[in-house]
Amino acid sequence: MVGAAVLALAAPGTAAHAVSPASAADSTVAPACVAFSASWRYTFVTNDCSTTHTVRVVYGDGTQVPCREVAPGATATFPGYGTTGNTVEGLALCTEAGAA
Repeated sequence: MVGAAVLALAAPGTAAHAVSPASAADSTVAPACVAFSASWRYTFVTNDCSTTHTVRVVYGDGTQVPCREVAPGATATFPGYGTTGNTVEGLALCTEAGAA
């Protein structure tokens, strides 16, 4: 039941996967089947792909958070954008070398 509630929260605000140019230089944008919903407190990342992906959230101010593995059909919770004007720019795939 809790999982369904999280997915319901994530689905309505699903955003595009834009990643800032500075971040794009060193990362690969996550596929469209991995979506996010961001608020000031939490960013929910849902994997609707058929394979597991390891992703990180890209923040406008360059904040770095650890990569998380998200299995098919699962949702991972990351920090939100906060109350100081930061933004969630998109999702990036993590590589073994780039995983935090």
